[in-house]
Amino acid sequence: MRYAYYPGCSLERSAASYHKSAMAVADKLGLVFQEVDDWNCCGATEYFAINQLQAYALVARNLALVPNDLDEMVAPCSACYVNLKKTENYMGKYPDLAGQVNEALAAGGLGYSPGRLHVRHLLDVIATDVGYDRVARDVVKPLSGLRVAPYYGCLIVRPENGFDNPEYPTSLDRLLRALGAEVVDYPLKAQCCGGHMTQISDKVAYELIRRLLHNAAEYHADVIACVCPMCQLNLDAYQANVNRHFGADYRLPILYFTQLMALAFGMSAREAGLGSEIVSAHPALAKIDVQIPRQEERRPKKRPSKQALPMPTMPSGDA
Repeated sequence: MRYAYYPGCSLERSAASYHKSAMAVADKLGLVFQEVDDWNCCGATEYFAINQLQAYALVARNLALVPNDLDEMVAPCSACYVNLKKTENYMGKYPDLAGQVNEALAAGGLGYSPGRLHVRHLLDVIATDVGYDRVARDVVKPLSGLRVAPYYGCLIVRPENGFDNPEYPTSLDRLLRALGAEVVDYPLKAQCCGGHMTQISDKVAYELIRRLLHNAAEYHADVIACVCPMCQLNLDAYQANVNRHFGADYRLPILYFTQLMALAFGMSAREAGLGSEIVSAHPALAKIDVQIPRQEERRPKKRPSKQALPMPTMPSGDA
Protein backbone atom coordinates (compact mmCIF):
# COMPACT_ATOMS: atom_id res chain seq x y z
CA MET A 1 0.00 0.00 0.00
CA ARG A 2 1.87 3.04 -1.31
CA TYR A 3 0.72 6.62 -0.93
CA ALA A 4 2.03 10.09 -1.64
CA TYR A 5 2.55 11.71 1.76
CA TYR A 6 2.00 15.40 2.46
CA PRO A 7 3.19 16.25 6.00
CA GLY A 8 2.39 19.96 5.98
CA CYS A 9 4.14 22.65 7.99
CA SER A 10 2.85 21.60 11.42
CA LEU A 11 4.40 18.15 11.31
CA GLU A 12 7.78 19.74 10.67
CA ARG A 13 7.76 21.55 14.02
CA SER A 14 4.90 21.91 16.52
CA ALA A 15 3.36 18.54 15.61
CA ALA A 16 6.60 16.61 15.11
CA SER A 17 5.34 13.96 17.54
CA TYR A 18 2.42 13.30 15.19
CA HIS A 19 4.79 12.72 12.27
CA LYS A 20 7.11 10.53 14.33
CA SER A 21 4.34 8.29 15.63
CA ALA A 22 2.61 8.17 12.23
CA MET A 23 5.79 6.92 10.56
CA ALA A 24 6.32 4.32 13.26
CA VAL A 25 2.74 3.07 12.95
CA ALA A 26 2.89 3.07 9.14
CA ASP A 27 6.02 0.91 9.18
CA LYS A 28 4.35 -1.55 11.54
CA LEU A 29 1.25 -1.80 9.32
CA GLY A 30 3.16 -2.10 6.05
CA LEU A 31 2.11 1.31 4.73
CA VAL A 32 4.60 3.08 2.47
CA PHE A 33 4.36 6.86 2.64
CA GLN A 34 6.42 8.62 -0.02
CA GLU A 35 6.84 12.27 0.95
CA VAL A 36 6.06 14.69 -1.86
CA ASP A 37 9.32 16.22 -2.99
CA ASP A 38 9.57 20.03 -2.61
CA TRP A 39 6.06 20.38 -1.15
CA ASN A 40 4.92 23.80 0.03
CA CYS A 41 2.51 25.15 2.67
CA CYS A 42 -1.19 24.57 2.01
CA GLY A 43 -1.92 28.22 2.86
CA ALA A 44 -4.20 27.35 5.78
CA THR A 45 -7.58 29.10 5.74
CA GLU A 46 -6.27 32.65 5.82
CA TYR A 47 -4.89 32.64 2.29
CA PHE A 48 -8.24 31.62 0.80
CA ALA A 49 -9.77 34.69 2.44
CA ILE A 50 -7.17 36.94 0.80
CA ASN A 51 -6.81 35.64 -2.76
CA GLN A 52 -8.69 32.51 -3.77
CA LEU A 53 -6.99 31.92 -7.11
CA GLN A 54 -3.51 32.18 -5.64
CA ALA A 55 -4.58 29.96 -2.74
CA TYR A 56 -5.90 27.25 -5.06
CA ALA A 57 -2.73 27.47 -7.18
CA LEU A 58 -0.59 27.15 -4.05
CA VAL A 59 -2.41 23.99 -2.99
CA ALA A 60 -2.59 22.57 -6.51
CA ARG A 61 1.18 22.79 -6.81
CA ASN A 62 1.40 20.04 -4.18
CA LEU A 63 -1.00 17.90 -6.17
CA ALA A 64 1.01 18.47 -9.34
CA LEU A 65 4.22 17.35 -7.64
CA VAL A 66 2.92 13.85 -6.90
CA PRO A 67 4.69 11.27 -9.11
CA ASN A 68 2.52 9.71 -11.82
CA ASP A 69 2.92 6.21 -10.37
CA LEU A 70 0.98 7.25 -7.25
CA ASP A 71 -2.75 7.94 -7.33
CA GLU A 72 -3.52 8.50 -3.62
CA MET A 73 -2.32 11.30 -1.38
CA VAL A 74 -2.36 11.16 2.42
CA ALA A 75 -2.38 14.17 4.77
CA PRO A 76 -2.26 13.73 8.58
CA CYS A 77 -3.23 17.38 9.24
CA SER A 78 -6.97 17.98 8.98
CA ALA A 79 -6.60 21.51 7.62
CA CYS A 80 -4.13 20.39 4.96
CA TYR A 81 -6.42 17.49 4.10
CA VAL A 82 -9.42 19.79 3.63
CA ASN A 83 -7.48 22.24 1.45
CA LEU A 84 -5.99 19.52 -0.73
CA LYS A 85 -9.28 17.68 -1.11
CA LYS A 86 -11.27 20.86 -1.77
CA THR A 87 -8.81 22.02 -4.42
CA GLU A 88 -8.85 18.64 -6.14
CA ASN A 89 -12.66 18.51 -6.09
CA TYR A 90 -13.22 22.10 -7.17
CA MET A 91 -10.80 21.87 -10.08
CA GLY A 92 -12.87 18.93 -11.31
CA LYS A 93 -16.19 20.72 -10.80
CA TYR A 94 -15.24 24.10 -12.20
CA PRO A 95 -13.33 24.05 -15.52
CA ASP A 96 -12.67 27.80 -15.42
CA LEU A 97 -10.95 27.45 -12.06
CA ALA A 98 -8.93 24.48 -13.31
CA GLY A 99 -7.84 26.47 -16.36
CA GLN A 100 -6.72 29.46 -14.31
CA VAL A 101 -4.90 27.29 -11.77
CA ASN A 102 -3.10 25.35 -14.49
CA GLU A 103 -2.11 28.59 -16.18
CA ALA A 104 -0.47 29.63 -12.91
CA LEU A 105 1.18 26.22 -12.48
CA ALA A 106 2.52 26.34 -16.03
CA ALA A 107 4.72 29.27 -15.01
CA GLY A 108 6.62 26.76 -12.88
CA GLY A 109 6.57 24.01 -15.47
CA LEU A 110 3.77 22.11 -13.74
CA GLY A 111 0.18 21.11 -14.41
CA TYR A 112 -2.53 19.05 -12.75
CA SER A 113 -5.33 16.97 -14.27
CA PRO A 114 -8.36 16.95 -11.92
CA GLY A 115 -9.36 13.47 -10.84
CA ARG A 116 -5.86 12.01 -11.00
CA LEU A 117 -5.48 11.83 -7.22
CA HIS A 118 -7.62 10.62 -4.35
CA VAL A 119 -6.86 12.80 -1.32
CA ARG A 120 -7.19 10.97 2.01
CA HIS A 121 -6.80 11.75 5.69
CA LEU A 122 -4.48 9.47 7.65
CA LEU A 123 -7.36 8.27 9.83
CA ASP A 124 -9.27 7.21 6.73
CA VAL A 125 -6.33 5.17 5.40
CA ILE A 126 -5.83 3.30 8.67
CA ALA A 127 -9.53 2.73 9.33
CA THR A 128 -10.48 1.83 5.75
CA ASP A 129 -7.45 0.36 4.00
CA VAL A 130 -5.79 -1.31 6.98
CA GLY A 131 -8.98 -2.06 8.91
CA TYR A 132 -9.78 -2.51 12.57
CA ASP A 133 -9.21 -6.27 12.58
CA ARG A 134 -5.67 -5.91 11.28
CA VAL A 135 -4.95 -3.16 13.81
CA ALA A 136 -6.27 -5.37 16.63
CA ARG A 137 -4.01 -8.26 15.52
CA ASP A 138 -0.93 -6.05 15.93
CA VAL A 139 -1.82 -4.96 19.47
CA VAL A 140 0.62 -6.45 21.97
CA LYS A 141 -0.02 -4.02 24.84
CA PRO A 142 -3.74 -3.23 24.98
CA LEU A 143 -4.76 0.15 26.35
CA SER A 144 -6.95 -1.60 28.89
CA GLY A 145 -8.33 0.70 31.57
CA LEU A 146 -7.41 3.89 29.71
CA ARG A 147 -10.49 6.05 29.21
CA VAL A 148 -10.14 7.95 25.93
CA ALA A 149 -12.34 10.70 24.48
CA PRO A 150 -12.16 10.56 20.64
CA TYR A 151 -11.97 14.07 19.22
CA TYR A 152 -12.40 14.53 15.47
CA GLY A 153 -12.68 18.31 15.28
CA CYS A 154 -14.82 20.07 12.71
CA LEU A 155 -12.68 19.67 9.58
CA ILE A 156 -12.47 15.99 8.61
CA VAL A 157 -16.16 15.41 9.26
CA ARG A 158 -17.37 17.95 6.72
CA PRO A 159 -19.87 16.58 4.17
CA GLU A 160 -17.35 15.88 1.42
CA ASN A 161 -14.99 13.79 3.55
CA GLY A 162 -16.41 10.57 2.11
CA PHE A 163 -15.25 8.17 4.82
CA ASP A 164 -17.28 8.88 7.95
CA ASN A 165 -20.62 10.29 9.05
CA PRO A 166 -20.29 14.10 9.26
CA GLU A 167 -22.93 14.29 11.99
CA TYR A 168 -21.79 11.40 14.16
CA PRO A 169 -18.37 10.02 13.16
CA THR A 170 -17.28 6.66 14.60
CA SER A 171 -14.07 5.65 12.80
CA LEU A 172 -11.78 6.92 15.56
CA ASP A 173 -14.01 5.38 18.24
CA ARG A 174 -13.74 1.97 16.56
CA LEU A 175 -10.00 2.31 16.06
CA LEU A 176 -9.42 3.13 19.72
CA ARG A 177 -11.53 0.16 20.78
CA ALA A 178 -9.40 -2.06 18.56
CA LEU A 179 -6.43 -0.85 20.62
CA GLY A 180 -8.17 -2.03 23.79
CA ALA A 181 -9.00 1.45 25.11
CA GLU A 182 -12.20 2.27 26.94
CA VAL A 183 -13.81 4.82 24.62
CA VAL A 184 -16.01 7.28 26.49
CA ASP A 185 -19.15 8.85 25.10
CA TYR A 186 -18.07 12.27 23.85
CA PRO A 187 -21.00 14.29 22.49
CA LEU A 188 -18.80 17.21 21.40
CA LYS A 189 -16.45 15.00 19.40
CA ALA A 190 -17.02 16.94 16.14
CA GLN A 191 -17.30 20.47 17.57
CA CYS A 192 -14.84 23.22 16.64
CA CYS A 193 -11.79 23.91 18.84
CA GLY A 194 -11.76 27.55 17.76
CA GLY A 195 -8.90 27.32 15.30
CA HIS A 196 -6.96 30.58 15.21
CA MET A 197 -9.57 32.32 17.35
CA THR A 198 -6.96 32.39 20.14
CA GLN A 199 -5.25 35.11 18.12
CA ILE A 200 -8.45 37.11 17.64
CA SER A 201 -10.63 36.84 20.75
CA ASP A 202 -9.50 35.21 23.98
CA LYS A 203 -13.03 35.24 25.35
CA VAL A 204 -14.49 33.30 22.42
CA ALA A 205 -11.51 30.97 22.05
CA TYR A 206 -11.33 29.99 25.71
CA GLU A 207 -15.03 29.21 25.87
CA LEU A 208 -14.83 26.92 22.84
CA ILE A 209 -11.85 25.10 24.34
CA ARG A 210 -13.47 24.96 27.80
CA ARG A 211 -16.54 23.19 26.41
CA LEU A 212 -14.42 20.44 24.90
CA LEU A 213 -12.34 19.95 28.02
CA HIS A 214 -15.38 20.05 30.29
CA ASN A 215 -17.28 17.51 28.21
CA ALA A 216 -14.35 15.08 28.30
CA ALA A 217 -13.95 15.63 32.05
CA GLU A 218 -17.67 15.02 32.59
CA TYR A 219 -17.20 11.51 31.20
CA HIS A 220 -14.05 10.97 33.28
CA ALA A 221 -11.72 10.68 30.30
CA ASP A 222 -8.04 10.14 31.07
CA VAL A 223 -6.93 11.54 27.75
CA ILE A 224 -8.31 13.16 24.59
CA ALA A 225 -7.21 11.58 21.31
CA CYS A 226 -7.10 13.94 18.34
CA VAL A 227 -6.38 13.79 14.62
CA CYS A 228 -5.38 17.40 13.92
CA PRO A 229 -2.36 19.55 14.93
CA MET A 230 -4.50 22.68 15.31
CA CYS A 231 -6.87 20.93 17.70
CA GLN A 232 -4.00 19.41 19.66
CA LEU A 233 -2.31 22.78 20.02
CA ASN A 234 -5.40 24.61 21.20
CA LEU A 235 -6.47 22.02 23.76
CA ASP A 236 -2.93 21.46 25.03
CA ALA A 237 -1.15 24.82 24.85
CA TYR A 238 -4.12 26.90 26.00
CA GLN A 239 -5.45 24.58 28.69
CA ALA A 240 -3.64 26.53 31.43
CA ASN A 241 -5.08 29.80 30.06
CA VAL A 242 -8.56 28.31 30.14
CA ASN A 243 -8.04 27.18 33.73
CA ARG A 244 -6.98 30.67 34.79
CA HIS A 245 -9.78 32.36 32.86
CA PHE A 246 -12.55 30.18 34.30
CA GLY A 247 -11.00 29.23 37.63
CA ALA A 248 -10.98 25.58 36.51
CA ASP A 249 -8.48 22.79 37.02
CA TYR A 250 -8.51 20.69 33.85
CA ARG A 251 -5.50 18.41 33.49
CA LEU A 252 -6.33 16.46 30.37
CA PRO A 253 -3.42 15.34 28.18
CA ILE A 254 -4.07 15.76 24.45
CA LEU A 255 -2.44 13.05 22.35
CA TYR A 256 -2.50 12.07 18.69
CA PHE A 257 -4.29 8.84 17.88
CA THR A 258 -1.09 7.54 16.27
CA GLN A 259 0.73 7.91 19.59
CA LEU A 260 -1.81 5.66 21.27
CA MET A 261 -1.51 3.21 18.39
CA ALA A 262 2.27 3.11 18.79
CA LEU A 263 1.95 2.35 22.50
CA ALA A 264 -0.58 -0.43 21.86
CA PHE A 265 1.82 -1.89 19.28
CA GLY A 266 4.43 -2.21 22.02
CA MET A 267 6.59 0.76 21.11
CA SER A 268 8.34 2.89 23.70
CA ALA A 269 7.19 6.32 24.77
CA ARG A 270 10.11 7.81 22.86
CA GLU A 271 9.20 5.93 19.69
CA ALA A 272 5.63 7.20 20.09
CA GLY A 273 6.87 10.79 20.28
CA LEU A 274 5.65 11.28 23.83
CA GLY A 275 7.11 13.87 26.17
CA SER A 276 6.67 17.05 24.13
CA GLU A 277 3.07 17.70 25.18
CA ILE A 278 2.48 20.64 27.52
CA VAL A 279 -0.11 18.97 29.76
CA SER A 280 1.81 15.97 31.01
CA ALA A 281 0.46 12.59 29.98
CA HIS A 282 2.51 10.85 32.67
CA PRO A 283 -0.30 10.40 35.25
CA ALA A 284 -2.79 9.11 32.67
CA LEU A 285 -0.43 6.72 30.90
CA ALA A 286 0.83 5.35 34.19
CA LYS A 287 -2.50 3.48 34.24
CA ILE A 288 -1.19 1.33 31.38
CA ASP A 289 2.38 1.17 32.74
CA VAL A 290 3.87 3.66 30.29
CA GLN A 291 6.65 5.88 31.61
CA ILE A 292 7.41 9.08 29.71
CA PRO A 293 9.96 11.84 30.32
CA ARG A 294 8.73 14.39 32.81
CA GLN A 295 8.77 18.06 31.86
CA GLU A 296 11.66 18.93 34.15
CA GLU A 297 13.74 16.01 32.86
CA ARG A 298 13.49 16.85 29.18
CA ARG A 299 13.67 20.65 29.28
CA PRO A 300 16.74 22.50 30.61
CA LYS A 301 15.91 25.17 33.13
CA LYS A 302 16.25 28.71 31.83
CA ARG A 303 16.69 31.96 33.65
CA PRO A 304 13.34 33.80 33.84
CA SER A 305 13.02 36.57 31.27
CA LYS A 306 11.66 40.02 32.06
CA GLN A 307 10.07 40.11 28.63
CA ALA A 308 6.65 38.70 27.87
CA LEU A 309 6.63 35.09 26.79
CA PRO A 310 6.08 34.53 23.05
CA MET A 311 2.82 33.08 21.84
CA PRO A 312 2.85 29.35 21.03
CA THR A 313 3.92 28.55 17.45
CA MET A 314 0.80 28.20 15.35
CA PRO A 315 0.54 25.32 12.87
CA SER A 316 -0.82 25.90 9.38
CA GLY A 317 -4.43 25.03 10.13
CA ASP A 318 -7.73 26.62 10.96
CA ALA A 319 -11.18 25.42 11.87
